[in-house]
Amino acid sequence: MSPSPFIIEWIERVAGGRAAAARALDVAMGRGRHSLPLARAGFLTFGVDIDLDAVRGAMAAARAGGAAIHGWCADLTQYPLPASRFDLVIVTRYLQRDLFPALRAACAPGGVVLYETFTTAQTALGVGPTSPDHLLEPGELRRRFDGFEELFYEEVSAPEAVARIAAKRS
Repeated sequence: MSPSPFIIEWIERVAGGRAAAARALDVAMGRGRHSLPLARAGFLTFGVDIDLDAVRGAMAAARAGGAAIHGWCADLTQYPLPASRFDLVIVTRYLQRDLFPALRAACAPGGVVLYETFTTAQTALGVGPTSPDHLLEPGELRRRFDGFEELFYEEVSAPEAVARIAAKRS
């Protein structure tokens, strides 16, 4: 699967204004479709996923491309994210509602969260997730980052029904 154009655009924006050795975290990283661009953009890149083979694959792909990803395998319901450690936190195509407080806390002051995932409108398209557990309600993503400075927000219904946010922790 190709990287999200929204995520790539915002990686470039954040990378342009970051301090040296800025840390980025890719949550539910899978095989690294966003971790690799983070590493190439110069971020000290961390990725976490519950699938050990996916983490190993992402790390190997990064090494083969001359970059580095610090990956770890964890069930985030059992192992918390470190607090105030990341200048950029990315989550795509993943929804675990009880993780929102940890995502907010993992973002360092002045750091940015990029989040993109499906909304309930996706069910009308007949493909993708159908469980309400994996679909955002209208406006839900914006509410989840209340108190952060909203840099960008949108909900679209085609070609996929997704919500996207770029939000900065004060």
